[in-house]
Amino acid sequence: MRPSQTNRGEEPPTAGGRPGSAAWELLLPAASAPARARGRSLQAALREAVRAGRLAPGTRLPSSRDLAADLGVSRGLITEAYEQLTAEGYLRSGRGAGTWVGGAVRSARPRARDLAPRPPGARAGFVAGTPDLALFPRAAWAATQRGVLAELPHHDLGYPDPRGLPRLRTALAELLARRRGVVADPERILIVSGVAQATTLLGFVLHARGTAAVGVEDPGSPQHDALYAAAGVTTVPVPLDDEGLAVVPLRASGVRSVVVTPAHQFPTGIAYSARRRAELLDWARSVDGFVLEDDYDGDFRYDRAPVGALQGLDPERVAYAGSVSKSLAPGLRLGWLLVPEVLADEVIERKRTMDLGHPTLDQALFARFVERGEYDRQLRRCQRAYRERRDTLVAALAEHFPGSTVSGIAAGLHVIATLPDRYGPEKQFLARAADAGVTVRPLADYAHGTADTGGSEDVRLVLGYAHLSPARIRAGVRLMAEAVRA
Repeated sequence: MRPSQTNRGEEPPTAGGRPGSAAWELLLPAASAPARARGRSLQAALREAVRAGRLAPGTRLPSSRDLAADLGVSRGLITEAYEQLTAEGYLRSGRGAGTWVGGAVRSARPRARDLAPRPPGARAGFVAGTPDLALFPRAAWAATQRGVLAELPHHDLGYPDPRGLPRLRTALAELLARRRGVVADPERILIVSGVAQATTLLGFVLHARGTAAVGVEDPGSPQHDALYAAAGVTTVPVPLDDEGLAVVPLRASGVRSVVVTPAHQFPTGIAYSARRRAELLDWARSVDGFVLEDDYDGDFRYDRAPVGALQGLDPERVAYAGSVSKSLAPGLRLGWLLVPEVLADEVIERKRTMDLGHPTLDQALFARFVERGEYDRQLRRCQRAYRERRDTLVAALAEHFPGSTVSGIAAGLHVIATLPDRYGPEKQFLARAADAGVTVRPLADYAHGTADTGGSEDVRLVLGYAHLSPARIRAGVRLMAEAVRA
């Protein structure tokens, strides 16, 4: 499209933002209509373009002379079309100002909806699982990104190794061995889109090997059910005791693979005992099966050094998954999966066919972030903030709900709070909290069916705190207490 004369030599800002965009191509069939019907066809095509949103309100149209020349029709046809649609309200014009799509036109252009999970519009929300996204290290991340773009070889922008960039797998192997006690062979590390994709990959491979069901902790993460179901694998709930997954029910279940969160069980908050870890691995060897370890927040322990990963005890029986979702941001969709050698080729091939590999720019950026110590600094920053918030929550519960107890180890991003019977029954407590604008979830919401999450008079809550400032934590607990007293 040539520059519009009424636009003083500038390119007309069409719906596509440049001349010759698809918004004008739709007029070409109308311009080819029989001469007697050509004027009406042009008017109809232009009218429909505005209605459908192909020409958005405020879009400046080319001059009648330019558009006529481009379409190969007489200028009179374009002038007549402009005048007719201006009279109908679809267009507006002014002397010397050109012709524009009218601002009053209700565009039928579809708008994308945002289906991302968002916190409810509550005065205080204690839903577990969300980190403080304000702690994301924007300045350090941006500086790292500039460095990567300056140094990244051109060939690294091609299709990557489906396992991930060697640079990142090497950096992660060192990081995980140092921080989590993992036996980390870079050749068996896959870079994945978070633990969700790691879970699905394992599900597909296990299903292809004839596995019909896997065991899951009860209570446990509700996401495991849906992720394995997507791979054609059902889940069998296995109860917990004070030391971790109960081995006797596990043996009775008949499954040969089980998903666990041994460093900080979700949601109960316990750490698997050394005895239970050994029993779990003995079971896996006895059934020629696998343990699938979800190390979702293993870096965050506040009263002592974190418990090392189960994978370090038997890397041939344990598949290990982790991510940056709790330490940086879940929106990065960046995680890792370490697999036993016997599963490695199948998981790698499944990853290849699923998406041809993780985005290379993101991988190179995170590799540099780890290599330069920025990730360690971020983990320390989060640990300080989350420890303060957990302490604040425990103190606020003691002040406003005397006699309440907090169970589980001092770790992670949530606690289990059990309130005295006088604050129950639980259903009534939750209703009053909701009326006061406080969002909380009971432990019962995480049960798969076999778990004992308390009697009808108990109030057992899963309280997430990482995403809340100390002031908001205190205010939220106070609101709950006031709601109960009311």
